[in-house]
Amino acid sequence: MNETLKEYSLLFVEDEKAIRENYVNYLQRHFNNVYEAKDGEEAYKIYKDKKPRILIIDINIPKLTGIELVKKIRENDHSAKIIMLTAQSDLKTLLKAAELKLTKYLVKPVSRSELKDALGVVSDELSKFDILVKKVLKLNDTLHWNFDTSELFGDNVKIILTKKEIEVLELFFSNINKTYSYDEIILHVWPDSFEDKTDALKTIIKNLRKKLPKDIIKNVFGVGYKIDRREDR
Repeated sequence: MNETLKEYSLLFVEDEKAIRENYVNYLQRHFNNVYEAKDGEEAYKIYKDKKPRILIIDINIPKLTGIELVKKIRENDHSAKIIMLTAQSDLKTLLKAAELKLTKYLVKPVSRSELKDALGVVSDELSKFDILVKKVLKLNDTLHWNFDTSELFGDNVKIILTKKEIEVLELFFSNINKTYSYDEIILHVWPDSFEDKTDALKTIIKNLRKKLPKDIIKNVFGVGYKIDRREDR
């Protein structure tokens, strides 16, 4: 196996213990750091903590399916290299999930030679291509948010925001289309306060709506707020 992969960390996710142990033993010969998980929730915790560059994930795992797990990872990470293990019966479902940006999928049972070839593709991608993290979020033809500087621009002119408005937008833009509860937002903006900040939050949202495209900040009744960014906006 390509020696250049040795320094990368790898996470292997499989719920069947015997299969998992077999492949982990094999992979430990070729990688310095191999992590393992038996279900999607455990895998996501390990991913968040260890940030493995390579993941091998079985499509049928408990708690979070392989597809659900990869979708969560892809919300903020498009550089991780992912190989999906799938049964023939799950292949049609997997092929519909084009947004997963998989390096390779392998139909089970997977031989070691097939896995070795797939990891060769991973090696090629890691050595030849870089994934650039998006630094600017375009909200419409004239308005954009800069992730590096936490600044909002309209017609290339910086829009003045208060410190609290910036903190709210940083949270919203960290995960587009996610609904944040009132408590989540308040805890993010006022982490050390024990006072009721509901009215203060409503004032910030009201002022932000004057600076953002119409209806982009949605109030999800009884839950919280979200940024509603659609392609046709």
